[in-house]
Amino acid sequence: MKNYILPFRDLIVHPGLTVPIYVDNPASIACLEAAARDNLKLVITPQRSWSYPGAPNDLYDIGTIGDIAQILRLPDGTLHAIIRTTDVVTLSDLSVEKGIFTAQTTPLAIIDDSTDNQTIALRNKVAENIQNLTQNRKFKLEKMRAIINDYPLAAFIDAVIQTCEFDVEDAVRILRAQSWREKLMIMLEKITLMAETVRIETSINRRVQQQMENGRREAILQEKMRAIQREMGEDDEMDTESLRKRIERSAMPRDAKEKAISEWKRMRSMSPMSNEGGLLKTYLEELLSMPWDKSDAAPIDLKTARAVLDSEHSGMVPVKERILEHIAVMKKTGGNRGSILCFVGAPGVGKTSLCKSIACALGRKYQRISLGGISDEAHFRGHRKTYIGAQTGRIMDALKRCKSNNPVIVLDEIDKMGRDWRGDPESALLEILDPEQNKTFRDHYLEVDFDLSNVLFIATANSLNMSNALKDRMEIIEIPGYSEDEKVQIAREHLIKRAADDTGWNPDNIIISDDALRYLIRNYTSEDGVRELQRELTALLRRTLLEHDGEDVKTEFTPEKIDELLRTRHSAAMAKRIGFGVRA
Repeated sequence: MKNYILPFRDLIVHPGLTVPIYVDNPASIACLEAAARDNLKLVITPQRSWSYPGAPNDLYDIGTIGDIAQILRLPDGTLHAIIRTTDVVTLSDLSVEKGIFTAQTTPLAIIDDSTDNQTIALRNKVAENIQNLTQNRKFKLEKMRAIINDYPLAAFIDAVIQTCEFDVEDAVRILRAQSWREKLMIMLEKITLMAETVRIETSINRRVQQQMENGRREAILQEKMRAIQREMGEDDEMDTESLRKRIERSAMPRDAKEKAISEWKRMRSMSPMSNEGGLLKTYLEELLSMPWDKSDAAPIDLKTARAVLDSEHSGMVPVKERILEHIAVMKKTGGNRGSILCFVGAPGVGKTSLCKSIACALGRKYQRISLGGISDEAHFRGHRKTYIGAQTGRIMDALKRCKSNNPVIVLDEIDKMGRDWRGDPESALLEILDPEQNKTFRDHYLEVDFDLSNVLFIATANSLNMSNALKDRMEIIEIPGYSEDEKVQIAREHLIKRAADDTGWNPDNIIISDDALRYLIRNYTSEDGVRELQRELTALLRRTLLEHDGEDVKTEFTPEKIDELLRTRHSAAMAKRIGFGVRA
């Protein structure tokens, strides 16, 4: 015979307890009255749905069966009933008629291990964890103590489930367990997880509270600091006024000064604590740091320029003559009229060092900007100041570091620029290199015009792999590779001394003939420039130091001595290359 099923959304009870229930749903009232009329047991079953279930699938297939001890109808139409539970049962053949559920029930045996030592220990552990949990949650501590100390095991489990607000799924797992030990194990796992969650939440809340208190503390201290500064005459108002005076005294053009005053007025209306106020102050400081009227006023002396170029570079007579022609035009016109020079040649032929010599000959500051791999226009034009981390472009940054508006800026490896979705840097570079356009160059961050016509731009490249528009802006000066005699002369005048400085040698202790230098060039180098020759000379000196226990003994480097010193180094390199080839 089927038993009546009374669904509950948040009531799961264990056997052996007397449970008071209140129902006001018409279907639940009808179910209670039918069970009492037919003198049948009643099964209390958890439901999956939030509202009253309408189908058998809305109920779990387990519940607690019990006898109806008392039914009392209250004046408001609700029923108050007392159920004495006896067994946990599984449900089968569920059916519903007019909202009343019935099902076949099968008792689920529960092993009575409540007196085992392990079960008692588990109960004590659960009780301990609950006490820890109550310290962080708003439980009624006295009620929890009564539950822990006085309730029997079944009532203890039910009370913990209700008080700790277990999920229905977890409560059903506990109800389905077939021993008290297993029930307590599930409860311990769940309560431990809840305690850890509460601990983490408490830690986060404490950290947030501490940060809020620190924020209030900092605000109070800053207000006190401002009060002290006002008493001492050093408050933010004075800093702001000092900034305005610096703007007014600066040599900015009129448009730039109007822009700066406009941004200063915006900054003054903002709180010193605001992020935007800080950004505006940084922007104004950047404007003021630009060299609007600062320049290197050294007079151009062609004899001095020729002497500098000859002392620092051997050979390259046509190249040096073209550079001197350019300097002569600069002396006559007082500006940088004419094409932009672009030195093209193999690595190591002296392009970059030649640019340094030009800056030295002119008595100007020197800055080098490497363009290798640049593919973003913002490298030249800067970022809009509304972006996070915005800054000026590399041209403006170079001028700011030089503290001069007429330095020599070398655009190194101009043939290595890229292009991608972030923009075409070449278009910005075309404007920079055009004397007719760079008088009003506008950086995206500064948002004002800056005159670049006084800057001497020099480009370097390894090849002519550039666009026609870029080549049209520049005068290409090809620097050929050095002949053997020129390399010997360069080594004699520059490289040997440089290698001695790098290794700590006394140059007077280095004896090497021109024939030995030619032998070294022919047998150990294979380039148009002299970088590899520089490395081999340095290697000779290092190896000699190793043989003489770190002392630079006077040594004559003959071809035989060169072979003896470099054989080990080049044999290892050759073996390495051969080894890689075998593995490939």
